[in-house]
Amino acid sequence: MSAVPHFFLYGEPRREAGPRFLHLESLAHRSRPSNWRIRPHAHTDLHHVFALSSGAGVMLAEGLRVPFAAPCLLIVPAGLVHGFTFEAEASGTVLTIAEPYARELIRREPDFAGLFTGARCLAPAEVGALEPVFAHLSRELVWQAPGHAAAVEGHLLAVLVQALRLSRHAAVGADPVAGRAAMLVAKFRETIEAKFRSGASLESYAEALAVTPAQLRRACRQIAGCPPMRLVQDRILLEAERVLLYTNMSVAEAAAYLGFEDSAYFSRFFAKRTGHSPRAVRRTRQPP
Repeated sequence: MSAVPHFFLYGEPRREAGPRFLHLESLAHRSRPSNWRIRPHAHTDLHHVFALSSGAGVMLAEGLRVPFAAPCLLIVPAGLVHGFTFEAEASGTVLTIAEPYARELIRREPDFAGLFTGARCLAPAEVGALEPVFAHLSRELVWQAPGHAAAVEGHLLAVLVQALRLSRHAAVGADPVAGRAAMLVAKFRETIEAKFRSGASLESYAEALAVTPAQLRRACRQIAGCPPMRLVQDRILLEAERVLLYTNMSVAEAAAYLGFEDSAYFSRFFAKRTGHSPRAVRRTRQPP
């Protein structure tokens, strides 16, 4: 069996990111050696912000195709299976942020809570205005001058604020995210990542989060618009689709991997939620 590739940075063996890991590199650094194609993969605890200054391409995000053209920002949250095809010699900058660092910033600025909830293309973007910010950030990341940490964070916040404002502009009319409830749902999603294959109950999740089931239900309905166990089921379905599309597991192996004791029950669950049987989805799998 071959699982969906998980990397630290693309092409690098998995390792744990430091709690304040931050990385900046040119788009060409990894894209040019791979002929401008980044195959579908995921990062467990790293978010990406791509600032494309020239060129175009297509982003693949959990089976969706998202065309884009410069100037734009591309947001890719941690854990999302994603890939890219860029035009040759496209140019831009790739910022990578450790998920724990993002959570720390969200605690201080709750408006950031919705920024890494899904892959998105934000355009038009004044990427040119961000180029000096990225240049200063790149320099500070390798310097150890007085005030180094504060300077790094200042430039990082400038990028995230720009992305946030573009995101809000793209979603005119959407309700603002409530900070406390959004933080609870964000923590719940983290807990789901650790427990979704365990068959844990709502009460178990609530206990792990030190809240009551009613509080968790209320936050999920406010922020996600659905009950908490629906988010758990959605995560199971997402993993099921990944396994069926990107690995060689059989349906029975996928069911066992996802915590189902009965593969027939898994097939009924999957078909009821998606309208397709697991075998039908497996038949659409693209060759590697």
